[in-house]
Amino acid sequence: MAKSLGFILVLSLVSLVPLCFSAETYGGCLNPQFYDHSCPKAKEIVKSIVAKAVRKEARTGASLLRLHFHDCFVKGCDASLLLDSSGTIISEKRSNPNRNSARKFEVIDEIKAALEKECPGTVSCADILALAARDSTVLTGGPSWEVPLGRRDARSASLSGSNNDIPAPNNTFQTILTKFKRQGLDIVDLVTLSGSHTIGNARCTSFRQRLYNQTGNGKPDNTLDPAYAAQLRTRCPKSGGDQNLFFLDYVSPTKFDNNYFKNILVYKGLLNSDEILFTRNEESKELVKKYANDQGLFFQQFAKSMVKMGNISPLTGTRGEIRKNCRRVNA
Repeated sequence: MAKSLGFILVLSLVSLVPLCFSAETYGGCLNPQFYDHSCPKAKEIVKSIVAKAVRKEARTGASLLRLHFHDCFVKGCDASLLLDSSGTIISEKRSNPNRNSARKFEVIDEIKAALEKECPGTVSCADILALAARDSTVLTGGPSWEVPLGRRDARSASLSGSNNDIPAPNNTFQTILTKFKRQGLDIVDLVTLSGSHTIGNARCTSFRQRLYNQTGNGKPDNTLDPAYAAQLRTRCPKSGGDQNLFFLDYVSPTKFDNNYFKNILVYKGLLNSDEILFTRNEESKELVKKYANDQGLFFQQFAKSMVKMGNISPLTGTRGEIRKNCRRVNA
């Protein structure tokens, strides 16, 4: 009888343990309830500030989602992207993918200041990025998911990692897939997470070659709709206008939906890295078709892929630190 009671007690205790992602699979133990006792208002604070920022400027949602992506692909989800240059640290903000492009760091600063006031030294900048990405998706009309938490912040950055590991608009399909696989992600994650381009903008410099000289023969990309290309040329000339902004999804640019995939089907993907999902790989092509026809399927997989990406090599336990200011390591 005593043994039975003991066994029941053990089972009861196990059932109370929060979800813990395997260290072998994700590099650490994360769970959505991580701050339930140490900072119970954390999620509410993040969501409130993100909502205010998105109301002020619709583009903010895409910018915050992108920060999480660009952070996780370099040394894992450790907020290394947020560090400014100082001492021996050369900021990842200077890299080609981030320079004049990554933005809304001030929203992260505001969230961090509010959390430090509520529960000092508790919530990491890396977790703020993960929560802000989820909230941005929901606030623009996309799916929700439980965000595993418990990441800690890096004490270093990697400019070379940022330049080399983040997929670029002009990379080949195979290069982009290789960069995803290097992070433990697969072709489904690649196509699904590319769907985040349903919101946000891209600069003229990111796709100019498609309009004028895609393969070095002085001709436009033949997988770009000619009428759409002509429209783009009016504001993206052969030279100049590098920073001119264009919607990644011209149909519903501030709404998180599946129009991005519908655009690709009719050769109106803005970036080369968008359109090649349909033109360079059969498995990828079929996924684009499925998501274009079924927004629910896209949303369901997007949530799964975001959790998977958010668990790339997190610092947990005693590794890293909880920064007081997301822009610099603690003294």
